[in-house]
Amino acid sequence: MPIETQITTCSEHYQMWKDKALLTSDIYESKKALERAFFWMELRSAFIFLRAVEQTRTDSETKEKLIKAKLNLSKKLSEYLKERIKEI
Repeated sequence: MPIETQITTCSEHYQMWKDKALLTSDIYESKKALERAFFWMELRSAFIFLRAVEQTRTDSETKEKLIKAKLNLSKKLSEYLKERIKEI
């Protein structure tokens, strides 16, 4: 998946959870929604940073580090999804 698509997806999820947090009157539900919104905002920020590095650095060492960073972000997303599935 292109990094631009990942950034867009993260932005959409962030906006959705932020809106839910602001619209709910239940404090517990609002807290859960805010935690999820912050997760997506953090992930989006990481992808934006990686895209900036990709565009400015083209040496092989940097490319290898970018692959490792993307792998770590994928693992983080996988852990997040596992937690959501357990909640269901």
